[in-house]
Amino acid sequence: MRFTKDHEWVELEGDVATIGITAYAAEQLGDVVFVETPDVGKAVKSGDGLAVVESVKAASDVYAPISGEVVEANGALADAPETVNAEPEAGGWFARVKVADPAEYEALMDRAAYDAFLQTL
Repeated sequence: MRFTKDHEWVELEGDVATIGITAYAAEQLGDVVFVETPDVGKAVKSGDGLAVVESVKAASDVYAPISGEVVEANGALADAPETVNAEPEAGGWFARVKVADPAEYEALMDRAAYDAFLQTL
């Protein structure tokens, strides 16, 4: 699993990356009440808006940490947005993206680097 400074995570299996937000991000948001996932087939570039999360505190964009094409969206979040809080780094994923450039994944922070980054906040 790799991480961004915007608190997204990416898990790569073959050439498909599963993307979500970290436990830290979910905690900062508070109770998630709505999630808008991307359409399958949408092309995204690293840094593009990928999804929208609304909580009792605020609405936030989730940015694509990696470029590619959306091949699956987590439709279960429409009926159970609280999954983002309950399982932010597992069942609360937003989308799966067919990766255009695997080097983008390698450039992201590993868990140790992300944990060290959190200590600076």
